[in-house]
Order: sequence, then C-alpha cells, then structure tokens
Amino acid sequence: MSLSVELAVRERLLATAHAMSAAGLNTGTAGNVSVRIDGGMLITPSGMPPVACTPEDMVIVTADGSASGRVAPSSEWRFHHDLYTRRPEVGAILHAHAPFATSLACQRIEIPPFHYMIARFGGNTVRCARYATFGTQALSDNILAAMDGRSACLMANHGMLVSGRDLDNALDLAIEFETLCEQYWRTRQIGEPVLLSDAEMAEVVERFRWYGKPRAG
Repeated sequence: MSLSVELAVRERLLATAHAMSAAGLNTGTAGNVSVRIDGGMLITPSGMPPVACTPEDMVIVTADGSASGRVAPSSEWRFHHDLYTRRPEVGAILHAHAPFATSLACQRIEIPPFHYMIARFGGNTVRCARYATFGTQALSDNILAAMDGRSACLMANHGMLVSGRDLDNALDLAIEFETLCEQYWRTRQIGEPVLLSDAEMAEVVERFRWYGKPRAG
C-alpha cells in the first residue's frame, strides 16, 4: 500500500470515528472502529477521543497481532483481529456503546424477530455475546460465537458490535442496528411484541442475500 493510499485510509477511518460520535453511537473515548488492510488492519487508538486524534494516530495491527504506531491500539483490538481472521468477507468492524443497544446488552437480551429488519444482520435473531472483561481473549471468543452467521451482536453489559464490507457499510449498519434496538426497547414498554415466525423470517433472510449488494456484472 502506497503512502498516499495509506493516508487516505487513515483519514477515512478517523472520519468514521467522528461520524460515530455525531450519530450518537459513542461519546468521549468509548468504542472503536477498524478497517482491513493488506497484512492486517488499521484501528483507532486506545483512550483517545476522535476530536483529539489525527490520521497518524490510527494504529496498524498486523495479522500476527503486532502493533506499530506512535500510540497504542484500542484495548479491544483482539476481537477485531480475530473476527477478520475468521471472516474474510469482513472489511470493517465497528464497536459502540450506543444508548439503546447498551441498555439491552445490560439486560443480556437476545433480540428476537419482532421486526423483519432483524434479518438485515444475518438471521432471525441478534444474539448477545456472553460477558467477559474488555480486551481479553475470552471476550473475543464470546463475540466470535455470537457473530457466527451474523453481522451484528450485542455484548453483555458492554455495547454493540457490527461488521460490514467497508467503513461506510459498517457505519450504516450500526445506525440501523441502534434504531432497531430503540424500536425494540420502546415496544417492550407497551408489552411483549408479536414475533414473526421462522418461515416468515426465512423468507426475509433469503431476500436480504441480495438486498443492498453490488449488482453482479
């Protein structure tokens, strides 16, 4: 990757971190975002709010887990690294402490098929990964299990995680997911929602195999 291309990727990664804050997904130093590059990933730094960062503060983490840069990578780099290794189709990963997603995560709730847009994330539910201390291999292992066949999960007592084909797609999915979390939270204030059946969700999941994808040819 040339220096000019690398700088452009760094700038886009930082812009995505700013957009996460602007969308209300994160505040302060909460959350992180990464993008796949040749030989590894670029990830936001540890303990620095986006407003204090420059493109040069984005950290390279190689495929073997080694980091290089003038600051340390996000403390959550491990689950980004492991998810890229497990899922070659993933091009960007976003983790946020968004208000409604985090509220549900603190209840350790799996989001059921209360709305057909749940299928946008790969199945008929959005799972909640089991709790483990941030930055640990145990947390990464729990996330990998919850993300099996999915592009989003809740993280117990923590927040949300979304994967996408690129940074724009990951950000769009994160905003959609937080909106679904808000809708589910509000629905539960009225009572338990009427859920879609397995057959109804299977049809929607099949339709989402082509929805929003680049047209072949």
